[in-house]
Amino acid sequence: MVLPEMPADLLGGHCQALAAAATGRLPTRAALDACRADGTRAAERGVPLRTLVDGALAAAEGLPDVLPALRRAVSALMEGYELAQLAAIRGEETARREFVDDLLQGRAERLAERAEHFGLRLAESYVVAAARGLREGDQDRIERDLIARFGSHNVLVAVREGLLVCVVPATLPAAVGEFTHHVRARFPPGWRVGVGRAHRGPGGVVTSFREAAGALELADALRLDLDVVRAADLLVFPVLLRDRGAIEDLVTSVLSPLLRARGGHEPLVETLEAVFAAHGNQAAAARRLGISPRAVTYRLERIRRLTGFSPDDPTQRFTLETAVLGARLLDWPWDQS
Repeated sequence: MVLPEMPADLLGGHCQALAAAATGRLPTRAALDACRADGTRAAERGVPLRTLVDGALAAAEGLPDVLPALRRAVSALMEGYELAQLAAIRGEETARREFVDDLLQGRAERLAERAEHFGLRLAESYVVAAARGLREGDQDRIERDLIARFGSHNVLVAVREGLLVCVVPATLPAAVGEFTHHVRARFPPGWRVGVGRAHRGPGGVVTSFREAAGALELADALRLDLDVVRAADLLVFPVLLRDRGAIEDLVTSVLSPLLRARGGHEPLVETLEAVFAAHGNQAAAARRLGISPRAVTYRLERIRRLTGFSPDDPTQRFTLETAVLGARLLDWPWDQS
């Protein structure tokens, strides 16, 4: 007898296998395939697995000597059911990642409809974090952990341009911190996370992603010793680069004399970077560089003599720091030939 919760047409293959078993024969391959098909249809219709198995057992009541066949038939039912569930999960994951990829690229086709399916509220503001240093398998593990904590409607994870990208609501800043925590735990040394600013709507997601990726590029160009770089902290650099001619002229005018220094310009530029990073504290700069404070003082005096600019003077310090930043951004020195 089939339980009332079970649609009558879902156990046709199973009942055929049991009918054959009543004659003393085990189910054929075709009969087991029909059972698997029953299990698949049950999963697709949303029938609970327990209900399916109860119905399969009830169908065998009163039939003699069917236990071996029943075992095989129920196993085939469950296999079909589980395969259908797995296929549905994989299809959902694929659709989710395709949606995030389209979102990050600004492709608007059916975006609102698909966003609703994944719980994304496009009218809200979102923040995008992008991590460099991705290895195979990292995406799935980090995505599962984030979704387990914050829910699938609050976290979107995808791989874009070689970066692991995480999109979260601006109202959930803890998700960015959690994303960074998992990146730190799983990525190899050399990882870095860029974080864009909060922007509204689908276009805002694209903008925030570009800011996060741009922050990573700027951090590399400036040789920043930071694991996490925020676009909001680097806003001055795009401003500098808007007038490339002016910044090139500044770098050339201020730093070119260092090219004549004995031992090359690089130790002097690195000394300036260390002093600026230490807010003028020469002892801290020396520790950063691994040299003595006296050596730092000597190098700064050489810089003053060669360029005419001293980091001790507030106005001249700003000029020197801007020139050094511009030099790193534009990969100075350029070909002098």
